[in-house]
Amino acid sequence: MMKKYTLLLFISWTWVTSCSKKPDPADLIIYGGTIYTVNDNQPKAEAVVVRGDKIEYIGSQQEAFRWKGETTEMINLEGKVMTPGFIEGHGHLMGVGYNELNLDLMDVTSYDELVERVKEAAGKAQPGQWILGRGWHQDKWDVKPERMVKGFQTHQKLSEATPNNPVFLRHASGHAAMANAKAMEIAGVNQLAKEQTGKRNIEGGEIIIDEQGNPTGIFNERAMSLIARHIPEDNAERDRQALELAIQACWRNGITAFHDAGTSRENIELYRSFRNEGKLGVRLYVMLTGWDRELVHEWMKKGPEIDSAGWLTIRSIKLNCDGALGSRGAWLLEPYSDRPDFYGMATLPMDTVLATSRAALKSGFQVCSHAIGDRANREILDRYEMAFKENPSVRDHRFRIEHAQHLHPDDIPRFGKLGVVPAMQAIHMSSDRPWAIERLGEKRIKEGAYMWQSLLKSGAVIVNGTDAPVEPLNPIPSFYASVTRKTLKGQPEGGYEPEEKMTREQALRSYTLDAAYGAFEEKIKGSIEPGKLADFTIFSTDIMRVPENEILNTQVVMTIVGGEVVFRK
Repeated sequence: MMKKYTLLLFISWTWVTSCSKKPDPADLIIYGGTIYTVNDNQPKAEAVVVRGDKIEYIGSQQEAFRWKGETTEMINLEGKVMTPGFIEGHGHLMGVGYNELNLDLMDVTSYDELVERVKEAAGKAQPGQWILGRGWHQDKWDVKPERMVKGFQTHQKLSEATPNNPVFLRHASGHAAMANAKAMEIAGVNQLAKEQTGKRNIEGGEIIIDEQGNPTGIFNERAMSLIARHIPEDNAERDRQALELAIQACWRNGITAFHDAGTSRENIELYRSFRNEGKLGVRLYVMLTGWDRELVHEWMKKGPEIDSAGWLTIRSIKLNCDGALGSRGAWLLEPYSDRPDFYGMATLPMDTVLATSRAALKSGFQVCSHAIGDRANREILDRYEMAFKENPSVRDHRFRIEHAQHLHPDDIPRFGKLGVVPAMQAIHMSSDRPWAIERLGEKRIKEGAYMWQSLLKSGAVIVNGTDAPVEPLNPIPSFYASVTRKTLKGQPEGGYEPEEKMTREQALRSYTLDAAYGAFEEKIKGSIEPGKLADFTIFSTDIMRVPENEILNTQVVMTIVGGEVVFRK
Protein backbone atom coordinates (compact mmCIF):
# COMPACT_ATOMS: atom_id res chain seq x y z
CA MET A 1 0.00 0.00 0.00
CA MET A 2 2.88 2.31 0.93
CA LYS A 3 4.61 1.58 -2.39
CA LYS A 4 1.45 2.54 -4.31
CA TYR A 5 1.16 5.79 -2.36
CA THR A 6 4.83 6.64 -3.02
CA LEU A 7 4.36 5.91 -6.72
CA LEU A 8 1.34 8.22 -6.89
CA LEU A 9 3.30 10.98 -5.15
CA PHE A 10 6.15 10.57 -7.65
CA ILE A 11 3.78 10.73 -10.65
CA SER A 12 2.06 13.83 -9.25
CA TRP A 13 5.43 15.52 -8.57
CA THR A 14 6.61 14.70 -12.09
CA TRP A 15 3.41 16.11 -13.63
CA VAL A 16 3.61 19.34 -11.57
CA THR A 17 7.28 19.94 -12.36
CA SER A 18 6.76 19.27 -16.06
CA CYS A 19 3.83 21.71 -16.17
CA SER A 20 5.73 24.41 -14.27
CA LYS A 21 8.89 24.01 -16.35
CA LYS A 22 9.44 27.19 -18.32
CA PRO A 23 9.10 26.66 -22.10
CA ASP A 24 11.85 27.65 -24.51
CA PRO A 25 11.76 31.42 -25.24
CA ALA A 26 9.43 32.61 -27.98
CA ASP A 27 10.36 34.95 -30.80
CA LEU A 28 7.43 37.31 -30.23
CA ILE A 29 4.80 38.00 -27.58
CA ILE A 30 1.91 40.36 -28.27
CA TYR A 31 -0.19 41.60 -25.35
CA GLY A 32 -1.87 44.61 -23.80
CA GLY A 33 -4.96 45.02 -25.98
CA THR A 34 -8.08 43.34 -27.29
CA ILE A 35 -7.37 40.34 -29.51
CA TYR A 36 -10.22 38.99 -31.64
CA THR A 37 -9.30 35.47 -32.71
CA VAL A 38 -12.22 34.57 -35.06
CA ASN A 39 -12.14 31.21 -33.30
CA ASP A 40 -15.58 30.32 -31.94
CA ASN A 41 -14.02 28.20 -29.18
CA GLN A 42 -11.96 31.11 -27.88
CA PRO A 43 -13.27 34.39 -29.36
CA LYS A 44 -10.94 36.70 -27.44
CA ALA A 45 -7.48 36.48 -25.88
CA GLU A 46 -5.16 38.64 -23.79
CA ALA A 47 -1.93 37.60 -25.48
CA VAL A 48 -0.40 35.67 -28.36
CA VAL A 49 2.93 33.86 -28.41
CA VAL A 50 4.77 33.36 -31.73
CA ARG A 51 7.65 31.03 -32.56
CA GLY A 52 9.10 31.33 -36.05
CA ASP A 53 6.22 32.13 -38.40
CA LYS A 54 3.59 30.19 -36.41
CA ILE A 55 1.36 30.86 -33.44
CA GLU A 56 2.53 28.93 -30.38
CA TYR A 57 -0.02 29.95 -27.75
CA ILE A 58 -3.03 32.20 -27.23
CA GLY A 59 -4.62 32.96 -23.91
CA SER A 60 -3.83 34.89 -20.75
CA GLN A 61 -1.05 37.44 -20.53
CA GLN A 62 0.30 35.83 -17.38
CA GLU A 63 0.69 32.45 -19.07
CA ALA A 64 2.10 34.00 -22.26
CA PHE A 65 4.88 35.69 -20.32
CA ARG A 66 6.27 32.26 -19.41
CA TRP A 67 7.65 32.20 -22.98
CA LYS A 68 9.55 35.47 -22.46
CA GLY A 69 13.29 35.25 -22.89
CA GLU A 70 16.21 37.61 -23.43
CA THR A 71 15.72 37.70 -27.20
CA THR A 72 11.89 37.67 -27.25
CA GLU A 73 10.38 40.70 -29.00
CA MET A 74 7.58 42.19 -26.89
CA ILE A 75 4.78 44.17 -28.54
CA ASN A 76 2.47 46.05 -26.19
CA LEU A 77 -0.74 46.88 -28.03
CA GLU A 78 -1.39 49.70 -25.53
CA GLY A 79 -5.12 49.13 -25.68
CA LYS A 80 -5.35 48.77 -29.46
CA VAL A 81 -7.09 45.91 -31.28
CA MET A 82 -5.57 42.94 -33.09
CA THR A 83 -7.32 40.57 -35.49
CA PRO A 84 -6.13 37.83 -37.82
CA GLY A 85 -4.37 39.30 -40.83
CA PHE A 86 -6.91 40.75 -43.26
CA ILE A 87 -7.17 38.93 -46.59
CA GLU A 88 -7.99 40.79 -49.80
CA GLY A 89 -10.45 38.29 -51.27
CA HIS A 90 -10.52 39.68 -54.82
CA GLY A 91 -8.07 42.19 -56.22
CA HIS A 92 -5.52 42.77 -58.94
CA LEU A 93 -2.09 43.02 -57.37
CA MET A 94 -0.17 44.38 -60.34
CA GLY A 95 -3.04 46.79 -61.00
CA VAL A 96 -2.57 48.14 -57.48
CA GLY A 97 1.11 48.72 -58.19
CA TYR A 98 0.61 50.23 -61.62
CA ASN A 99 -2.11 52.50 -60.25
CA GLU A 100 0.64 54.11 -58.20
CA LEU A 101 2.93 54.39 -61.24
CA ASN A 102 0.32 55.70 -63.69
CA LEU A 103 -2.37 58.40 -63.36
CA ASP A 104 -4.77 57.60 -60.52
CA LEU A 105 -8.11 59.14 -61.48
CA MET A 106 -10.19 57.61 -58.72
CA ASP A 107 -10.77 60.93 -56.97
CA VAL A 108 -11.62 63.15 -59.97
CA THR A 109 -15.02 64.81 -59.57
CA SER A 110 -15.67 66.00 -63.13
CA TYR A 111 -14.67 65.52 -66.74
CA ASP A 112 -12.94 68.92 -66.73
CA GLU A 113 -10.79 67.82 -63.79
CA LEU A 114 -9.90 64.60 -65.60
CA VAL A 115 -8.83 66.57 -68.68
CA GLU A 116 -6.67 68.90 -66.57
CA ARG A 117 -4.94 65.95 -64.86
CA VAL A 118 -4.16 64.33 -68.21
CA LYS A 119 -3.06 67.62 -69.77
CA GLU A 120 -0.62 68.15 -66.89
CA ALA A 121 0.81 64.65 -67.36
CA ALA A 122 1.15 65.17 -71.11
CA GLY A 123 3.03 68.41 -70.46
CA LYS A 124 5.70 66.40 -68.60
CA ALA A 125 5.88 63.64 -71.23
CA GLN A 126 7.70 63.37 -74.53
CA PRO A 127 5.63 63.80 -77.73
CA GLY A 128 4.23 60.44 -78.74
CA GLN A 129 4.57 58.96 -75.24
CA TRP A 130 1.45 57.15 -74.06
CA ILE A 131 -0.45 58.66 -71.11
CA LEU A 132 -2.09 55.87 -69.12
CA GLY A 133 -4.46 56.05 -66.18
CA ARG A 134 -7.36 54.44 -64.41
CA GLY A 135 -10.12 55.18 -61.94
CA TRP A 136 -12.61 57.60 -63.56
CA HIS A 137 -16.31 56.89 -63.15
CA GLN A 138 -18.77 59.21 -64.87
CA ASP A 139 -21.63 58.33 -62.51
CA LYS A 140 -19.61 59.46 -59.49
CA TRP A 141 -18.77 62.91 -60.86
CA ASP A 142 -20.31 65.93 -59.14
CA VAL A 143 -20.91 67.58 -62.52
CA LYS A 144 -22.02 65.74 -65.65
CA PRO A 145 -20.45 66.69 -69.03
CA GLU A 146 -22.60 68.79 -71.33
CA ARG A 147 -22.48 66.16 -74.05
CA MET A 148 -22.94 62.48 -73.32
CA VAL A 149 -23.63 59.51 -75.58
CA LYS A 150 -25.14 56.36 -74.09
CA GLY A 151 -24.26 57.57 -70.62
CA PHE A 152 -20.60 58.42 -71.32
CA GLN A 153 -18.59 61.56 -72.06
CA THR A 154 -17.05 62.05 -75.51
CA HIS A 155 -13.36 62.41 -76.35
CA GLN A 156 -13.24 65.85 -78.04
CA LYS A 157 -12.27 67.92 -74.98
CA LEU A 158 -9.62 65.40 -73.99
CA SER A 159 -8.27 65.19 -77.54
CA GLU A 160 -7.98 68.98 -77.84
CA ALA A 161 -5.95 69.09 -74.61
CA THR A 162 -3.59 66.26 -75.64
CA PRO A 163 -2.96 66.49 -79.41
CA ASN A 164 0.57 65.06 -79.32
CA ASN A 165 0.18 62.11 -76.95
CA PRO A 166 -1.97 58.99 -77.23
CA VAL A 167 -4.14 58.65 -74.10
CA PHE A 168 -5.82 55.53 -72.72
CA LEU A 169 -7.74 55.79 -69.46
CA ARG A 170 -9.43 52.75 -67.97
CA HIS A 171 -12.77 53.09 -66.23
CA ALA A 172 -12.73 52.45 -62.46
CA SER A 173 -14.43 49.10 -63.08
CA GLY A 174 -11.76 48.04 -65.56
CA HIS A 175 -14.56 47.11 -67.99
CA ALA A 176 -14.45 50.19 -70.21
CA ALA A 177 -11.86 52.74 -71.27
CA MET A 178 -11.55 56.14 -72.88
CA ALA A 179 -9.10 56.96 -75.67
CA ASN A 180 -8.23 60.29 -77.25
CA ALA A 181 -8.05 61.00 -80.98
CA LYS A 182 -4.30 60.32 -81.14
CA ALA A 183 -4.72 56.85 -79.63
CA MET A 184 -7.61 56.05 -81.97
CA GLU A 185 -5.57 57.28 -84.93
CA ILE A 186 -2.73 54.92 -84.02
CA ALA A 187 -5.20 52.03 -83.72
CA GLY A 188 -7.06 52.91 -86.93
CA VAL A 189 -10.34 53.01 -85.06
CA ASN A 190 -11.65 56.23 -86.67
CA GLN A 191 -11.70 54.56 -90.07
CA LEU A 192 -13.13 51.35 -88.66
CA ALA A 193 -16.08 53.15 -87.10
CA LYS A 194 -16.81 55.41 -90.06
CA GLU A 195 -16.34 53.04 -92.96
CA GLN A 196 -17.22 49.73 -91.35
CA THR A 197 -20.01 50.76 -89.03
CA GLY A 198 -21.44 47.26 -89.09
CA LYS A 199 -18.18 45.95 -87.63
CA ARG A 200 -17.87 48.51 -84.84
CA ASN A 201 -18.66 45.82 -82.26
CA ILE A 202 -16.36 42.91 -81.69
CA GLU A 203 -17.54 39.78 -79.91
CA GLY A 204 -18.00 40.59 -76.24
CA GLY A 205 -17.33 44.31 -76.70
CA GLU A 206 -18.63 47.60 -78.10
CA ILE A 207 -17.20 50.77 -79.62
CA ILE A 208 -19.63 53.47 -78.60
CA ILE A 209 -20.37 55.81 -81.52
CA ASP A 210 -22.39 59.01 -81.87
CA GLU A 211 -25.32 59.80 -84.14
CA GLN A 212 -23.01 60.33 -87.14
CA GLY A 213 -21.24 57.02 -86.65
CA ASN A 214 -18.07 58.58 -85.20
CA PRO A 215 -16.35 56.95 -82.23
CA THR A 216 -16.92 58.78 -78.96
CA GLY A 217 -13.66 57.49 -77.51
CA ILE A 218 -15.38 54.98 -75.22
CA PHE A 219 -14.54 51.30 -75.62
CA ASN A 220 -16.57 48.76 -73.70
CA GLU A 221 -15.33 45.34 -72.56
CA ARG A 222 -13.29 43.42 -75.17
CA ALA A 223 -13.34 46.36 -77.58
CA MET A 224 -10.70 47.92 -75.31
CA SER A 225 -8.18 45.57 -76.90
CA LEU A 226 -8.40 47.53 -80.17
CA ILE A 227 -6.47 50.33 -78.44
CA ALA A 228 -4.63 48.41 -75.72
CA ARG A 229 -2.77 46.19 -78.17
CA HIS A 230 -0.89 49.27 -79.44
CA ILE A 231 0.40 50.34 -76.02
CA PRO A 232 4.09 49.45 -75.58
CA GLU A 233 4.60 46.59 -73.17
CA ASP A 234 5.97 47.34 -69.72
CA ASN A 235 9.54 46.28 -69.16
CA ALA A 236 10.76 43.99 -66.40
CA GLU A 237 12.08 46.87 -64.31
CA ARG A 238 8.71 48.64 -64.22
CA ASP A 239 6.96 45.35 -63.41
CA ARG A 240 9.25 44.83 -60.41
CA GLN A 241 8.71 48.41 -59.32
CA ALA A 242 4.93 48.00 -59.58
CA LEU A 243 5.00 44.79 -57.53
CA GLU A 244 7.13 46.40 -54.82
CA LEU A 245 4.67 49.30 -54.60
CA ALA A 246 1.72 46.89 -54.45
CA ILE A 247 3.27 44.91 -51.58
CA GLN A 248 3.92 48.11 -49.64
CA ALA A 249 0.32 49.20 -50.26
CA CYS A 250 -0.88 45.88 -48.82
CA TRP A 251 1.22 46.35 -45.70
CA ARG A 252 -0.01 49.92 -45.16
CA ASN A 253 -3.57 48.68 -45.35
CA GLY A 254 -3.21 45.68 -43.05
CA ILE A 255 -3.46 43.15 -45.89
CA THR A 256 -1.40 40.04 -45.20
CA ALA A 257 -2.80 37.82 -48.00
CA PHE A 258 -4.20 38.59 -51.44
CA HIS A 259 -6.37 36.64 -53.89
CA ASP A 260 -5.00 37.80 -57.25
CA ALA A 261 -7.91 37.64 -59.66
CA GLY A 262 -6.59 36.83 -63.12
CA THR A 263 -2.82 36.45 -63.34
CA SER A 264 -0.70 36.20 -66.47
CA ARG A 265 2.18 33.84 -67.18
CA GLU A 266 4.66 36.72 -66.87
CA ASN A 267 3.32 37.85 -63.50
CA ILE A 268 3.44 34.32 -62.09
CA GLU A 269 7.15 34.20 -62.93
CA LEU A 270 7.62 37.62 -61.32
CA TYR A 271 5.87 36.42 -58.14
CA ARG A 272 8.07 33.34 -58.10
CA SER A 273 11.22 35.41 -58.37
CA PHE A 274 10.11 37.64 -55.48
CA ARG A 275 9.28 34.56 -53.37
CA ASN A 276 12.65 32.98 -54.11
CA GLU A 277 14.39 36.24 -53.18
CA GLY A 278 12.41 36.46 -49.93
CA LYS A 279 10.74 39.67 -51.09
CA LEU A 280 7.14 38.60 -51.68
CA GLY A 281 5.94 39.81 -48.28
CA VAL A 282 2.24 39.11 -48.96
CA ARG A 283 0.73 35.62 -49.22
CA LEU A 284 -0.68 35.17 -52.72
CA TYR A 285 -3.51 32.95 -53.89
CA VAL A 286 -3.35 33.11 -57.66
CA MET A 287 -6.15 32.72 -60.19
CA LEU A 288 -4.81 31.96 -63.67
CA THR A 289 -6.25 34.30 -66.26
CA GLY A 290 -8.83 32.49 -68.36
CA TRP A 291 -8.05 34.72 -71.34
CA ASP A 292 -4.85 32.72 -71.89
CA ARG A 293 -6.29 29.33 -72.82
CA GLU A 294 -2.86 27.85 -73.48
CA LEU A 295 -1.79 28.80 -69.95
CA VAL A 296 -4.94 27.20 -68.50
CA HIS A 297 -4.42 23.98 -70.46
CA GLU A 298 -0.77 23.74 -69.34
CA TRP A 299 -1.77 24.00 -65.68
CA MET A 300 -4.68 21.58 -66.09
CA LYS A 301 -2.18 18.96 -67.24
CA LYS A 302 0.29 19.43 -64.39
CA GLY A 303 -2.15 20.23 -61.58
CA PRO A 304 -2.22 22.86 -58.81
CA GLU A 305 0.88 24.24 -57.11
CA ILE A 306 0.32 24.54 -53.36
CA ASP A 307 3.09 26.26 -51.42
CA SER A 308 3.67 24.51 -48.10
CA ALA A 309 5.16 27.74 -46.73
CA GLY A 310 1.97 29.61 -47.61
CA TRP A 311 3.48 32.28 -49.86
CA LEU A 312 2.40 31.45 -53.41
CA THR A 313 -0.37 29.01 -54.27
CA ILE A 314 -1.77 28.48 -57.78
CA ARG A 315 -4.92 26.37 -57.88
CA SER A 316 -7.72 28.39 -59.47
CA ILE A 317 -8.82 29.81 -62.82
CA LYS A 318 -10.45 33.19 -63.35
CA LEU A 319 -13.08 33.43 -66.11
CA ASN A 320 -14.40 36.85 -67.14
CA CYS A 321 -18.01 36.22 -68.11
CA ASP A 322 -19.66 39.64 -68.27
CA GLY A 323 -18.94 43.30 -67.67
CA ALA A 324 -19.84 45.84 -64.99
CA LEU A 325 -22.93 47.88 -64.14
CA GLY A 326 -20.99 51.14 -64.46
CA SER A 327 -20.17 50.46 -68.11
CA ARG A 328 -23.54 48.74 -68.72
CA GLY A 329 -21.66 45.59 -69.63
CA ALA A 330 -23.17 43.43 -66.88
CA TRP A 331 -25.34 40.74 -68.54
CA LEU A 332 -28.97 41.11 -67.45
CA LEU A 333 -32.14 39.04 -67.74
CA GLU A 334 -34.08 42.24 -68.44
CA PRO A 335 -32.80 45.38 -70.19
CA TYR A 336 -31.15 48.30 -68.44
CA SER A 337 -33.62 50.79 -67.00
CA ASP A 338 -31.55 53.67 -68.39
CA ARG A 339 -30.84 51.98 -71.75
CA PRO A 340 -33.96 49.95 -72.61
CA ASP A 341 -32.52 48.45 -75.81
CA PHE A 342 -29.52 46.90 -74.08
CA TYR A 343 -29.02 43.83 -71.87
CA GLY A 344 -25.27 44.00 -71.44
CA MET A 345 -23.24 41.12 -72.80
CA ALA A 346 -21.48 37.86 -72.18
CA THR A 347 -17.75 38.35 -72.59
CA LEU A 348 -17.01 34.62 -72.68
CA PRO A 349 -19.03 31.80 -74.28
CA MET A 350 -20.92 29.77 -71.69
CA ASP A 351 -19.66 26.61 -73.41
CA THR A 352 -16.19 27.66 -72.31
CA VAL A 353 -17.39 28.01 -68.70
CA LEU A 354 -18.83 24.48 -68.81
CA ALA A 355 -15.78 22.95 -70.46
CA THR A 356 -13.42 24.67 -68.03
CA SER A 357 -15.52 23.59 -65.06
CA ARG A 358 -15.50 19.95 -66.17
CA ALA A 359 -11.75 19.96 -66.69
CA ALA A 360 -11.07 21.80 -63.43
CA LEU A 361 -13.01 19.29 -61.34
CA LYS A 362 -10.94 16.48 -62.83
CA SER A 363 -7.58 18.23 -62.36
CA GLY A 364 -8.09 19.69 -58.87
CA PHE A 365 -8.61 23.32 -59.82
CA GLN A 366 -11.14 25.81 -58.53
CA VAL A 367 -13.07 27.95 -61.03
CA CYS A 368 -13.69 31.61 -60.16
CA SER A 369 -16.08 33.26 -62.63
CA HIS A 370 -16.63 37.00 -62.82
CA ALA A 371 -20.37 37.69 -62.96
CA ILE A 372 -22.16 40.91 -62.05
CA GLY A 373 -25.49 40.78 -63.88
CA ASP A 374 -28.32 38.43 -62.91
CA ARG A 375 -28.23 36.59 -66.22
CA ALA A 376 -24.48 36.01 -66.01
CA ASN A 377 -24.85 34.65 -62.46
CA ARG A 378 -27.67 32.32 -63.50
CA GLU A 379 -25.87 31.04 -66.59
CA ILE A 380 -22.72 30.31 -64.57
CA LEU A 381 -24.62 28.59 -61.75
CA ASP A 382 -26.29 26.45 -64.42
CA ARG A 383 -22.90 25.45 -65.90
CA TYR A 384 -21.41 24.76 -62.49
CA GLU A 385 -24.37 22.59 -61.56
CA MET A 386 -24.06 20.55 -64.75
CA ALA A 387 -20.35 19.97 -64.09
CA PHE A 388 -20.97 19.02 -60.44
CA LYS A 389 -23.60 16.45 -61.41
CA GLU A 390 -21.21 14.90 -63.91
CA ASN A 391 -18.46 14.67 -61.25
CA PRO A 392 -20.25 13.64 -58.03
CA SER A 393 -17.06 12.33 -56.43
CA VAL A 394 -15.64 15.87 -56.15
CA ARG A 395 -17.42 17.17 -53.06
CA ASP A 396 -15.17 20.01 -51.93
CA HIS A 397 -14.79 22.08 -55.11
CA ARG A 398 -15.47 25.55 -53.64
CA PHE A 399 -16.13 27.04 -57.07
CA ARG A 400 -16.64 30.78 -56.79
CA ILE A 401 -18.55 33.57 -58.46
CA GLU A 402 -16.59 36.78 -58.28
CA HIS A 403 -18.80 39.79 -57.40
CA ALA A 404 -22.24 38.08 -57.54
CA GLN A 405 -23.46 41.66 -57.43
CA HIS A 406 -26.96 41.41 -58.90
CA LEU A 407 -28.91 38.17 -58.57
CA HIS A 408 -32.39 37.00 -59.47
CA PRO A 409 -34.18 36.08 -56.22
CA ASP A 410 -34.62 32.49 -57.45
CA ASP A 411 -30.84 32.06 -57.72
CA ILE A 412 -29.88 33.26 -54.23
CA PRO A 413 -30.53 29.88 -52.49
CA ARG A 414 -28.53 28.05 -55.14
CA PHE A 415 -25.21 29.34 -53.78
CA GLY A 416 -25.62 27.57 -50.45
CA LYS A 417 -27.19 24.50 -52.03
CA LEU A 418 -24.42 24.06 -54.60
CA GLY A 419 -21.58 25.09 -52.28
CA VAL A 420 -20.63 27.98 -54.57
CA VAL A 421 -18.71 30.77 -52.83
CA PRO A 422 -19.81 34.35 -53.59
CA ALA A 423 -16.70 36.56 -53.50
CA MET A 424 -18.31 39.96 -53.00
CA GLN A 425 -16.80 43.38 -52.40
CA ALA A 426 -19.00 45.23 -49.92
CA ILE A 427 -17.47 48.58 -50.84
CA HIS A 428 -19.14 48.29 -54.27
CA MET A 429 -22.51 48.70 -52.57
CA SER A 430 -21.34 51.89 -50.89
CA SER A 431 -19.85 53.31 -54.09
CA ASP A 432 -22.40 52.06 -56.63
CA ARG A 433 -25.79 51.86 -54.93
CA PRO A 434 -26.66 55.60 -55.37
CA TRP A 435 -26.41 55.35 -59.16
CA ALA A 436 -26.96 51.59 -59.69
CA ILE A 437 -30.68 52.14 -59.16
CA GLU A 438 -30.66 54.06 -62.47
CA ARG A 439 -29.34 50.92 -64.19
CA LEU A 440 -31.66 48.37 -62.57
CA GLY A 441 -34.66 50.22 -61.16
CA GLU A 442 -35.95 50.02 -57.59
CA LYS A 443 -37.53 46.55 -57.77
CA ARG A 444 -34.44 44.74 -59.05
CA ILE A 445 -32.15 46.63 -56.66
CA LYS A 446 -34.19 45.72 -53.59
CA GLU A 447 -34.82 42.09 -54.55
CA GLY A 448 -31.43 41.09 -55.82
CA ALA A 449 -28.51 43.51 -55.42
CA TYR A 450 -25.76 43.13 -52.80
CA MET A 451 -27.67 40.36 -51.02
CA TRP A 452 -25.19 39.54 -48.26
CA GLN A 453 -27.46 38.44 -45.45
CA SER A 454 -29.72 36.44 -47.77
CA LEU A 455 -26.71 34.59 -49.16
CA LEU A 456 -25.35 33.90 -45.66
CA LYS A 457 -28.74 32.52 -44.62
CA SER A 458 -28.66 30.24 -47.67
CA GLY A 459 -25.54 28.65 -46.19
CA ALA A 460 -23.10 30.40 -48.50
CA VAL A 461 -19.66 31.55 -47.30
CA ILE A 462 -18.93 35.14 -48.38
CA VAL A 463 -15.41 36.27 -49.24
CA ASN A 464 -14.97 40.05 -48.84
CA GLY A 465 -12.54 42.46 -50.49
CA THR A 466 -12.24 45.62 -52.55
CA ASP A 467 -11.46 44.62 -56.16
CA ALA A 468 -8.49 47.00 -55.90
CA PRO A 469 -7.60 49.06 -57.86
CA VAL A 470 -11.28 49.36 -58.83
CA GLU A 471 -11.75 50.60 -55.26
CA PRO A 472 -9.02 51.66 -52.79
CA LEU A 473 -7.32 48.70 -51.11
CA ASN A 474 -8.10 49.94 -47.57
CA PRO A 475 -10.39 47.31 -45.94
CA ILE A 476 -11.95 49.69 -43.41
CA PRO A 477 -14.43 51.31 -45.86
CA SER A 478 -15.46 47.83 -47.07
CA PHE A 479 -15.95 46.66 -43.47
CA TYR A 480 -17.99 49.82 -42.81
CA ALA A 481 -20.15 49.20 -45.90
CA SER A 482 -20.67 45.58 -44.81
CA VAL A 483 -22.19 46.53 -41.47
CA THR A 484 -23.93 49.83 -42.35
CA ARG A 485 -24.89 49.61 -46.06
CA LYS A 486 -24.26 53.34 -46.26
CA THR A 487 -22.16 55.48 -48.57
CA LEU A 488 -18.88 56.73 -47.15
CA LYS A 489 -20.69 60.02 -46.48
CA GLY A 490 -23.00 58.16 -44.09
CA GLN A 491 -26.08 58.13 -46.32
CA PRO A 492 -28.88 57.16 -46.12
CA GLU A 493 -29.89 57.03 -42.47
CA GLY A 494 -30.27 53.36 -41.58
CA GLY A 495 -28.54 52.22 -44.78
CA TYR A 496 -29.79 50.87 -48.11
CA GLU A 497 -31.89 47.70 -47.70
CA PRO A 498 -30.77 47.39 -44.04
CA GLU A 499 -32.05 43.82 -43.71
CA GLU A 500 -29.07 42.76 -45.85
CA LYS A 501 -26.42 44.17 -43.49
CA MET A 502 -23.78 41.84 -42.12
CA THR A 503 -23.17 41.70 -38.40
CA ARG A 504 -19.71 42.84 -37.34
CA GLU A 505 -18.78 39.25 -36.58
CA GLN A 506 -19.84 38.18 -40.07
CA ALA A 507 -17.94 41.06 -41.66
CA LEU A 508 -14.75 40.21 -39.76
CA ARG A 509 -15.03 36.54 -40.76
CA SER A 510 -15.58 37.53 -44.40
CA TYR A 511 -12.21 39.31 -44.36
CA THR A 512 -10.34 36.61 -42.43
CA LEU A 513 -11.45 33.00 -41.86
CA ASP A 514 -14.08 32.88 -44.61
CA ALA A 515 -11.67 34.53 -47.06
CA ALA A 516 -9.15 31.82 -46.16
CA TYR A 517 -11.88 29.21 -46.76
CA GLY A 518 -12.41 30.64 -50.24
CA ALA A 519 -8.80 29.66 -51.00
CA PHE A 520 -8.80 26.26 -49.22
CA GLU A 521 -6.51 27.80 -46.60
CA GLU A 522 -8.66 27.97 -43.46
CA LYS A 523 -6.47 25.35 -41.76
CA ILE A 524 -3.35 27.52 -41.95
CA LYS A 525 -4.66 31.08 -41.59
CA GLY A 526 -7.73 33.27 -41.11
CA SER A 527 -7.99 32.86 -37.33
CA ILE A 528 -5.65 33.18 -34.36
CA GLU A 529 -5.07 29.61 -33.21
CA PRO A 530 -1.97 27.58 -32.24
CA GLY A 531 -0.23 26.16 -35.29
CA LYS A 532 -1.57 28.73 -37.74
CA LEU A 533 0.52 31.36 -39.51
CA ALA A 534 1.35 34.40 -37.39
CA ASP A 535 -0.32 36.98 -39.63
CA PHE A 536 -2.00 39.85 -37.77
CA THR A 537 -3.56 43.26 -38.39
CA ILE A 538 -3.56 45.84 -35.60
CA PHE A 539 -6.09 48.69 -35.64
CA SER A 540 -6.18 52.00 -33.83
CA THR A 541 -9.74 51.50 -32.59
CA ASP A 542 -12.04 48.59 -31.81
CA ILE A 543 -13.91 48.09 -35.08
CA MET A 544 -16.13 45.51 -33.36
CA ARG A 545 -17.45 47.92 -30.72
CA VAL A 546 -17.06 51.58 -31.72
CA PRO A 547 -20.18 53.46 -32.92
CA GLU A 548 -20.88 53.09 -36.64
CA ASN A 549 -19.91 56.67 -37.41
CA GLU A 550 -16.43 56.13 -35.93
CA ILE A 551 -15.48 53.02 -37.93
CA LEU A 552 -14.13 55.06 -40.84
CA ASN A 553 -11.73 56.88 -38.49
CA THR A 554 -9.96 53.59 -37.79
CA GLN A 555 -6.39 53.26 -39.04
CA VAL A 556 -4.05 50.33 -39.51
CA VAL A 557 -1.20 50.90 -37.04
CA MET A 558 0.75 47.68 -37.55
CA THR A 559 0.88 44.70 -39.92
CA ILE A 560 2.61 41.45 -39.03
CA VAL A 561 3.28 38.71 -41.61
CA GLY A 562 4.80 35.42 -40.49
CA GLY A 563 5.74 36.88 -37.12
CA GLU A 564 7.62 39.80 -38.70
CA VAL A 565 6.48 43.42 -38.33
CA VAL A 566 6.34 44.66 -41.93
CA PHE A 567 4.51 47.93 -41.28
CA ARG A 568 4.37 50.23 -38.28
CA LYS A 569 2.55 53.56 -38.48
